[in-house]
Amino acid sequence: MAFVSHNQRETNGSYTFSSRPRAVENRSKYREPPLEQTQMNYGNIMYDRRVVRGNNHTKHITTTHQDPAEIQRQREIRRRAAERKRAREQFRPRTPAAVEGRTHVDVQTELYLEELSNVTVAADMECQTDDFLDRPATPLFIPAKSGKDAETQIEEGELFDFDREVQPLLEVLVGKTIEQSLEEVMEEEELASLKAQQRAFQELRNNELAEVQRLREQERRRSEEKERRISQQKEALKKEKETAEKIAARAYTQQYLSDLFPSVFTSLRSHGFFYDPVEKDIETNFLPWLMEEVNNRMDKRYTARELLDTIIYDVVQKRLEAFKDVETQTEKPDV
Repeated sequence: MAFVSHNQRETNGSYTFSSRPRAVENRSKYREPPLEQTQMNYGNIMYDRRVVRGNNHTKHITTTHQDPAEIQRQREIRRRAAERKRAREQFRPRTPAAVEGRTHVDVQTELYLEELSNVTVAADMECQTDDFLDRPATPLFIPAKSGKDAETQIEEGELFDFDREVQPLLEVLVGKTIEQSLEEVMEEEELASLKAQQRAFQELRNNELAEVQRLREQERRRSEEKERRISQQKEALKKEKETAEKIAARAYTQQYLSDLFPSVFTSLRSHGFFYDPVEKDIETNFLPWLMEEVNNRMDKRYTARELLDTIIYDVVQKRLEAFKDVETQTEKPDV
């Protein structure tokens, strides 16, 4: 057994729910003879179009018949839309007409041109039909009423007194609105105070940073000046020390060399360090030049000999190859 829902329209336009247990006929996909339709086949009611699903208390059924005035108004709207479309087509900028003796031809604007061999022949055709009314929508299927209706009369004010019931709601809404407004005002004032404090703190911080930067720069200049003065003092002390050492070394050297010069010259003369300038010039300048010239002459002679040997070798090789070619041609049998 299955439960089929039925809807019954009331005077105010809503529907009520009522059901009666009965078997649902299983309709086939295709039409069957009238005799076979009388047989009761049981199936799944989820696929029955007559079963209305969902909340039936809030279901509103739209009217299926349209007013002729409404149809006429829709036609007028469609006609005006078509006229506006034609007007836009007329005022749309187009290609100017061709001059006398010339015609417009469609050309390809692609980067690579291709030949259009298969051209489809097209022709425009039109026909005029008479105006007719649109077919109204199919009315929703509502099964016949079954069962008995029951009703209860409720007088005005028995269930709900608006003036009395709405007072707490209004108090809550107004109180909540006022409370929210006060909170928003307090929040805005607090945000303004925080922003003012933040601006004051930022200004104080910027001033402190500027002062700190100035003090750092002053300290840096003082430290650089101090280091420069210390380095200058160290350089002066170093120069004084070097000058004193040089003076002491010069005095000691003069005192030491005063007795050393005679003995050194005597020792150098006895060991032959004082030589004849002419002999020294011949040994250091003339003899090396003479040996270099001799070596150059010998290198040129060796180069000439090697070049001559290379030429002779090349000539001999060419002659040998020529003799081999001649022997090869003489030994080759005639065809």
